[in-house]
Amino acid sequence: MDPSRVITFLCPAPDATSLRLCRAEAFTALGQHPQALEDLDAVCRAEPGQHEGFFRKGKVLLEMGQRAEALLVLEHCLTLNPNFHPARKEMEKILMQEDAPQASLCTVAARPGDTHQGSTGPQVDGGSPVLPSSAQAQEEEPTDGRGDAGSEHSQGTATLSQPGQEEEPEATAERQGQWLVDNEEETTGAKCTQPCWELLSVSDMECSLCIRMFFEPVTTPCGHTFCKECLERCLDHRPNCPLCKQSLREYLKAGNYNPTVLLQDIILATFPSELAERRDLHQAEMAELSNLTKNIPIFVCTMSFPGIACPLHVFEPRYRLMIRRCQETGTRRFGMCIYEHGKSFADYGCMLEIRQIELLADGRSLVDTIGRRRFRVLSRGHRDGYNTADIEYLEDRKVAGEELQELQCLHESTYRLAQQFCEHQDLASRHILMQHGPLPEKEEDIQASADGPTWCWWLISILPLDPSYQLNLFSTTSLRARLTQLQRILATLLQQPPEHSPWGRV
Repeated sequence: MDPSRVITFLCPAPDATSLRLCRAEAFTALGQHPQALEDLDAVCRAEPGQHEGFFRKGKVLLEMGQRAEALLVLEHCLTLNPNFHPARKEMEKILMQEDAPQASLCTVAARPGDTHQGSTGPQVDGGSPVLPSSAQAQEEEPTDGRGDAGSEHSQGTATLSQPGQEEEPEATAERQGQWLVDNEEETTGAKCTQPCWELLSVSDMECSLCIRMFFEPVTTPCGHTFCKECLERCLDHRPNCPLCKQSLREYLKAGNYNPTVLLQDIILATFPSELAERRDLHQAEMAELSNLTKNIPIFVCTMSFPGIACPLHVFEPRYRLMIRRCQETGTRRFGMCIYEHGKSFADYGCMLEIRQIELLADGRSLVDTIGRRRFRVLSRGHRDGYNTADIEYLEDRKVAGEELQELQCLHESTYRLAQQFCEHQDLASRHILMQHGPLPEKEEDIQASADGPTWCWWLISILPLDPSYQLNLFSTTSLRARLTQLQRILATLLQQPPEHSPWGRV
């Protein structure tokens, strides 16, 4: 993977020093040293007084086998920060080799008789200043007794170089190297406290689609990052990247929108309060979408009934979004109404519950739903292209005493007529029965459900009735009135020969 893409989503400013340092590390890890050197050269030019860029440049040159050049760059790094121990350690490694470069005359430890020629030391071959001696470094350190790590190391080096206690160069380097090893972990830890994304701002973490902080960010194969919900909404309309227009058909077909974990961690570490605010806003939106009486989504399509399956083929972008939101909120429910001229949709509908969804490769879906509760529309609205409504649920009126006994008798007689109708030998009716399933069993308690016996709705769904008449039966809250109408319709259909029956023309 191209390392430049690795940090593309971190910050929109590719020439930022911290990001160039990160990219140089990535290039180095991949063995792409010329590219790493190019980034480090830019860093050194941009910040000539900072030692970090020169140190990393020296290490890259060393890995490329250019030891003389690496030595000069490391020497310059130490002139900028004489107590930067990692650079001193790298120079020791170079100078201890048998075929060490002869271009430099410096030594890591001071020797008796060293002379000082200014604060930066003598020049080597017209290049970078030579490493100052340790004795010189000691003079430049405070002598008020405050023992920071840098002054302790300078004093220790000068002690090793006192007359009469001079050690071999190998021993000196070995002791200094051991000190560096003991403190390398501490030095590395101090560097890691300043992450490369410390210069990021909240605007750098905004989704280019919703202009808000990334929430559940996902990165496309073409390298662009969006909020998961924003990307899904775009792919509902067209299977292309919203920015570069590259085809994302295979990405859409896989349907696997894995979050960009690194970006999530960066946002959490850098902007925890803003992320918490963004999360609260998302939860508030989900809570609003979860309300099953206010602004519920309305699918304007066909008649549906309580307890009866209603398979759907969803392909319009607005309904793809609607179904996805029903899934994400956890309600798995939406309203179904038929179209009514002048009102967008009818005044009555049925709440459907999603049982199963089969996603197709092009983003369409086959949705298996079942009817749950009837409702009456109180007010209409819109959200992101689809209809919404405030509703109240319908419930059949309860009866008792003699009225309940009469209702039971009416229920029994109507159910027998329904059984006779289902035994009709007409081929068209048999085909419809196969499609909708058999007549449901008769309930013992006819008032147990708020919508009445399920078999009544099953019968209404298969009878050759005009939608307006179906809606009239649907909206009534009297089980007696509904059973009376069904009894009259069934008696009429059973009295007619099959060739003259309106059922035969369905």
